[in-house]
Amino acid sequence: MDEITIIIEEPSEENIRIDKYLAENLPEKSRSYYQKAIDNGFVLVNGKQVKSKYQTKLGDEIIVSIEPVKEIDILPEDIPIEILYEDSDVIVVNKPKGMVVHPAPGHYSGTLVNALMYHCKDSLSGINGEIRPGIVHRIDMNTTGSLLVCKNDKAHNDIAAQIKVHSVNRIYKGIVVGNFKEETGTINAPIGRNPKDRKKMAVVNNGREAITHFTVLEQFKGYSYVQFKLETGRTHQIRVHMAHIDHPLVGDDVYGKPVKGLEGQTLHAQTLGFVQPSTGEYVEVNAPLPAYFEDLLAKYRKMT
Repeated sequence: MDEITIIIEEPSEENIRIDKYLAENLPEKSRSYYQKAIDNGFVLVNGKQVKSKYQTKLGDEIIVSIEPVKEIDILPEDIPIEILYEDSDVIVVNKPKGMVVHPAPGHYSGTLVNALMYHCKDSLSGINGEIRPGIVHRIDMNTTGSLLVCKNDKAHNDIAAQIKVHSVNRIYKGIVVGNFKEETGTINAPIGRNPKDRKKMAVVNNGREAITHFTVLEQFKGYSYVQFKLETGRTHQIRVHMAHIDHPLVGDDVYGKPVKGLEGQTLHAQTLGFVQPSTGEYVEVNAPLPAYFEDLLAKYRKMT
């Protein structure tokens, strides 16, 4: 990441919305780009995250982290994908563990987007650009399960609107460290970039609203099988929330501890329900638990 530091030294630079200020003073990027960067914690004022409506003040030190642009060709690749549902507007796939959703530094091939470009040909929405055609939401590389992809811009806008108002039904299953006294609970804790490690997310006071509902399905010796229902969809939300209440996901090598022989967190996006953009009908898709997850459950049941 390239870092740009700006000091507010002139009275004429005071009392300006920070997204507007950055767009005017760093015009190589748009105002919407800076709004997204602010939301994602890539803009710090005096070492702290702020919101786009923040008004600049004399003496403010603004640090903006900008990822260098890299020109790349995203090519279709004949990679097998498991299709759970498909129509003329959308496709839902069962993303396997270890597969990156879209190209990014270090992962310019072998991604779900490469596979979708081969399967769908030119039928993917273009709203998110050449790097993320069709992608309207994401799940982490080591999270498995249901992922919805849009085939045209109309469907993309419709599904994005559903996600924005939290009407998409998203239910996850996970195995976490430790046991619970309660059977159900809700974690309502804002999430933003970790001020000490900008590659991580964390519960922070000035973060974005994040709400996770959980139900304990089974308890084993030292572990629990839990269902999560997302009300919001922040980056790493379940992983951050569970670590925040001292029940990190088993195998989470970022927010918990790695487990030998396990590739990242034990988290599966099982259920995805949405309103079909053209017909208005409710569609619900369920991705079966992957074999590694079933094997781990069987192992913990034997231990109890």
